[in-house]
Amino acid sequence: MIKPHGGLTLNPLFIEDERSRASMIERASELPSIVVSSSTAANAVMLGAGYFSPLNGYMNVADAISVSTDMKMSDGLFWPVPVMNVCHSAEGIEVGTKIALRDPNVDGNPVVAVQDVTSIETLSEEQLAIIITNVYATTDENHPGVAAFVAQGRIVVAGPIQVLNFSYFEEEFPETFRTAGQIRAAIEAQGWEKVVAFQTRNPMHRAHEELCKMAQEATGADGVLIHMLLGKLKEGDIPAPVRDSAIRKMVELYFPANTVMITGYGFDMLYAGPREAVLHALFRQNAGCTHFIIGRDHAGVGDYYGAFDAQTIFDDQVPSDALEIEIFRADHTAYSKKLDRVVMMRDAPDHAMEDFVLLSGTKVRTMLAAGEDLPGEFARPEVAKILMDYYQSL
Repeated sequence: MIKPHGGLTLNPLFIEDERSRASMIERASELPSIVVSSSTAANAVMLGAGYFSPLNGYMNVADAISVSTDMKMSDGLFWPVPVMNVCHSAEGIEVGTKIALRDPNVDGNPVVAVQDVTSIETLSEEQLAIIITNVYATTDENHPGVAAFVAQGRIVVAGPIQVLNFSYFEEEFPETFRTAGQIRAAIEAQGWEKVVAFQTRNPMHRAHEELCKMAQEATGADGVLIHMLLGKLKEGDIPAPVRDSAIRKMVELYFPANTVMITGYGFDMLYAGPREAVLHALFRQNAGCTHFIIGRDHAGVGDYYGAFDAQTIFDDQVPSDALEIEIFRADHTAYSKKLDRVVMMRDAPDHAMEDFVLLSGTKVRTMLAAGEDLPGEFARPEVAKILMDYYQSL
């Protein structure tokens, strides 16, 4: 099986031993605590689940700047996006002590992790601009990722953590949320040697379905990991439970048996385009995947990134030896009226735009909200029904 990033074994920070975890939970109740941002809590979940191996906690400012500018930490480890605990105040917190990190997304704000504080620093405006500009390629606070980052505050609390739970993800998505180690175990149990991963924050329409099948065939993969984001999204995106239901129905009816794993991970979407695409590839390697699909405008939002910037970053900025996972580069996929099937548009040079069935996201949402059937060339009817029920319930 493919090696995890940065070592031979995963480094999940979740305390597996129940007795040790119970003891830590008891101790945490007496520690100074802060209610962290949703992003910081999601970082804790990813660290706990082994997706962010081999990191052992939150970065300090020097590492965050180095990662932002050069995609490597001060010790040389390749890493594309800062993983930080940024807050508004560190009052009552001292370097060299332990603190409890409380979850903002669960009622009662239970402790999600305990952190050893190795430094407390304040981000300057210049440092903030360096991080945002390099990671998001913009300082425009209309960008949802930039807005979320800026809203966290300026105080950076660095240090290793021990994770006590996986926030709301295990309880709300018991059939879907999986750690990197659990996915690796499932891949091994299936006997799969090659696995191609598909990232989604949206329901999967016919083009996505066929893209997964194309990628599996082209790479010779034994199976497909459909790996959906379960965390916070921007306003207007479809909630995770609806996406989960739609994807499961599609796989049940339209994929061969035992060729797909449907799983999810607990992270808030960054909408960081190319940089987030690299992070997506890295943690799919940690989950045991050998290939990763990157298509048009991967992890993007609005017009902040070029259509294929998330692919070219692997040529221009990612060292060839940085990751072992291979990228499957996909073009925009659409239903061809001429060929009566879904194709990648680059593979149909004789087509004009009117030869494809193309619907914008806005048009799709409008049709669903109005109770109008989506074209069968665009969406499977069973999937469209689930989405229509959701939109009409709003």
